[in-house]
Amino acid sequence: MARFTRIQVATKMAETGMVPVFFHKDINVCKEVVSACYKGGVKVFEFTNRGDFAHETFAELNKWATVQCPDMILGTGSVLDAPTAALYIQLGSNFIVSPILNEDIASVVNRRKILWSPGCGSVSEISKAESLGVEIVKIFPGSQVGGPKFVAAVKGPMPWTSIMPTGGVDPSEANLTEWFKAGVTCVGMGSQLISSELIKAKDYIKLEENVRLAMSIIQKLRQLYPVKV
Repeated sequence: MARFTRIQVATKMAETGMVPVFFHKDINVCKEVVSACYKGGVKVFEFTNRGDFAHETFAELNKWATVQCPDMILGTGSVLDAPTAALYIQLGSNFIVSPILNEDIASVVNRRKILWSPGCGSVSEISKAESLGVEIVKIFPGSQVGGPKFVAAVKGPMPWTSIMPTGGVDPSEANLTEWFKAGVTCVGMGSQLISSELIKAKDYIKLEENVRLAMSIIQKLRQLYPVKV
């Protein structure tokens, strides 16, 4: 059972402004990455459903995080269908993220009051997602869909829409400024933040520093470009 309500998840996404996205088959690496992000100020983390037995890794990681990172809201990404969503919800996932808009997932997450962010690539898909009860839509792949200009264009006729881009977001101040100025609620960041080089070197201290720097930039931008929480 999820430890956090979907309202709490949506609020924390908006407050912190960043959701790291990561998967590794080694549970110890996952623990180190989550811990580094947590120490760096992250409070929402997306574990991506990749590879065989990923759900088993998540189950162990979630149990560990409950004790070691009690304020961390751990959720699951790359969920493509309703059965997979149900599986992760049973393992205590606090939110579900998808690269696509699959309406079958809506009935599963809504029944359990779990936040769901489906991937959308058009205004019509965003509107459909919102009609299904989605609070924060994911645009994916962010840069290919249209980048910050797409976000700004959507927010014109649909100012109530909350958007989380993933893909094409990096932790530089210039890039983050473009996204937040356009009106995003938060951003998802994977390899641009948690690089393979850092993982291979097991340099989790540097990862923590990078996360803390990105969070400080985002908090500054949040003051300049506030969103409703």
